[in-house]
Amino acid sequence: MVASGRLVVDCVTVIEIETIDAVRVLTLSSGRVNALDVELLNELSDALRELQRSGVGALVVTGAGRVFCAGVDLNRVVQGSTGYTDRLIPALSDAFVALFSYPGPTVAAVNGAAIAGGCVLACACDRRLVSPDAGIGATEVHVGVPFPAAALEVMRYACADRAEDVVLGGRTHRGEEAIANGLAHRVVAEDLMGAAVAEASELGGIPAEAYRHTKAQLRAPTLARIREAGDVDHEVREMWGADQTQRRIAAYVERLRRR
Repeated sequence: MVASGRLVVDCVTVIEIETIDAVRVLTLSSGRVNALDVELLNELSDALRELQRSGVGALVVTGAGRVFCAGVDLNRVVQGSTGYTDRLIPALSDAFVALFSYPGPTVAAVNGAAIAGGCVLACACDRRLVSPDAGIGATEVHVGVPFPAAALEVMRYACADRAEDVVLGGRTHRGEEAIANGLAHRVVAEDLMGAAVAEASELGGIPAEAYRHTKAQLRAPTLARIREAGDVDHEVREMWGADQTQRRIAAYVERLRRR
């Protein structure tokens, strides 16, 4: 549901949508670190499809507050166990694909940490502008969970020949290092949102049909691999829900709490 520029999710999580200079700005706003849960992911997918149906062109994606997105809400994973992860993995994949395949220009304004699933969301955008102190990285291996096929393929597309180092290394990168690893295109020290809107507007000035068709051609092999990965994602769901993985996630959450 979109009302007054604000997509409301159960009165707690919201996705804010506003228009700046003919560019739609979609802001994740979920708690302190914009963590991804099933509800937010489903609403994100719905919002992207609604924007696409309404013919909206250029889009900027950012996070409320000081964090772009800190990834999956691991507390929900621990609390919900298998019943929750069986819904989470498809919801993650659906949101990643919805953003990756959005036909218009997409620019991520990475205003703060973009970790794990947050990194994948940023990498699903056509362009990624980052603030100097924003850490961005695919850290799933350190949590002890595998990548859904959609997440892995988005990272492979964004990082190209650096994908293996980024995904298996699981490090968080900043500034020029993020650019070198394919996680960012540009570091913006001042007025990140203004720069992101300007870039989205410039891309939006390209004839829409030509942009859509060319983008679809470029991303078709990646999307085909995602569609063919049903067996892989079944295994991923089983691994996320396994007792050993749940214990590992709980221990990771506890370590974060003690920092």
